[in-house]
Amino acid sequence: MPTSVHIPKALLLAVDRRARALKISRNRFIVQALEREMKQGSDWSPDFFERLAAPEPGVEVAAEELRSIIQKHRRSKKPVRL
Repeated sequence: MPTSVHIPKALLLAVDRRARALKISRNRFIVQALEREMKQGSDWSPDFFERLAAPEPGVEVAAEELRSIIQKHRRSKKPVRL
């Protein structure tokens, strides 16, 4: 499917050099790079993002306590003398 992406000039020049060295088109080189990236997968566990969305019990209470303590001990700085 035709699409459009914006690639920085220096990166595009490097892509062109590598594609020429491999004797393939720029398009084929980019497609192969994207395919390779998609196949590698991720080091994250499958439920990583779901676990982030649902913090463990008590985390919200602890975060609120920490925020309260920080605000309680906050001190205003005096203006800098110019």
